[in-house]
Amino acid sequence: MLDPRPILAHEPCRCLRWKGMFIQAERDPSVPPSNDHLFWCMHTQTCIGPDNHVAEPEHCTAERECYEH
Repeated sequence: MLDPRPILAHEPCRCLRWKGMFIQAERDPSVPPSNDHLFWCMHTQTCIGPDNHVAEPEHCTAERECYEH
């Protein structure tokens, strides 16, 4: 599974999704990463979480009311 998430000091919410999760291929080092950083929340199916804040690895932290570990 391709993982475009940056290295974080926290564990992002388990409901955070990105298209790389659905690609069933090993990473090919000869192909540059897309780095599109398109994330969405599993609950809302949009880039905005149930708390009306952006769904991104940096922001989906335990401080959010909708966070799931």
